[in-house]
Amino acid sequence: MLIMSEYVNAPDRLGESALPDGRSLGWAEWGPPDGMPVLLCPGAATSRWLGFGAGVVEALGVRLVSVDRPGLDASTPAPGRTLATFAEDMRHFCLLRGLGRPAVVGNSQGAPFALACAAEGVASALALVSAADEVAAPQFASALEPHLRDLVERTARDPAGAEELFATFTADTMWDMVMAGSPGCDLAVYRDPEFAAGYRRALDEAFAQGAAGYARDTVLAMGRWPIALDKIRVPVDIWYGEQDISHSPDHGALLAARMPGARRHVVPGAGGALLWTHARPVLTTLVERTPAGR
Repeated sequence: MLIMSEYVNAPDRLGESALPDGRSLGWAEWGPPDGMPVLLCPGAATSRWLGFGAGVVEALGVRLVSVDRPGLDASTPAPGRTLATFAEDMRHFCLLRGLGRPAVVGNSQGAPFALACAAEGVASALALVSAADEVAAPQFASALEPHLRDLVERTARDPAGAEELFATFTADTMWDMVMAGSPGCDLAVYRDPEFAAGYRRALDEAFAQGAAGYARDTVLAMGRWPIALDKIRVPVDIWYGEQDISHSPDHGALLAARMPGARRHVVPGAGGALLWTHARPVLTTLVERTPAGR
């Protein structure tokens, strides 16, 4: 099925790469093969197939690469994996695919994985777009709505039990959550027929091996992040839509303050679908902020 819309288009290239330990990582690419490498850490429970920046990556000369995290779609499961082991996987992947030290985009639940890449020296620049915040940080304890606070506390108290709970989720569960928790400006994107088809396909593919991969991602994202954010020295831009009601209690203000030199952008009239509605400014800024000689 070929999906094309103003927000997304089908990958130009698909493949799998073998890591040194024998596991495989599934990936998708858009844009010129010799373009500036940009590595995408996708949002929750979405496969490599859902990119962003239809038309923009070509215009900017960007080689956009999206990778399935372990246990999702075409990537081999890695039970017990951590944010640090993900960054190490990406280090090997970048060598295999000739990406050097790419710029990295972290969308939604992909944010802590992108931050791990920056902290471990894999990334040369970082854009966090509609980023899942570190909701387990004590500063947010009183800012979370009761259901989310209960999940955060459960994850801290019993991570294995929380992982079992998240493993009951399905592609339909995720779609319903997104649709129920989005403002009107986002629903206009998600209800676009071509985008909806692409998003649903990415969800179905992410759950093709079951929900264990998503469950592990969620426990890692919802717990404390063992990342020294204040030690990250690459350029960082943090993007939120003003109407985004689900990704960060303060639209990334605390997150930006924890990283020296990070720049925070709050876009008026936009929501959590910012990756697709504002791909051009996100990518243009990232290209401008990526050091030469990457």
